[in-house]
Amino acid sequence: MDKKFVVVRKDNSISTPMSRKEAVNKVKEYENQGISAYIVSENEGKRIEASGKFNTPKWE
Repeated sequence: MDKKFVVVRKDNSISTPMSRKEAVNKVKEYENQGISAYIVSENEGKRIEASGKFNTPKWE
């Protein structure tokens, strides 16, 4: 069973499940467009979709 990931954009849009490699490439595409996006597990993506809340990571 391959683990699937989703990409969550800053505007809370969530991609369909994809492989890790595909998710990394998608985030790189968004970065080139100046869009903030994060990779999360498929399960975390479902939680975010249900709650509508994504807690943006804070890097200190």
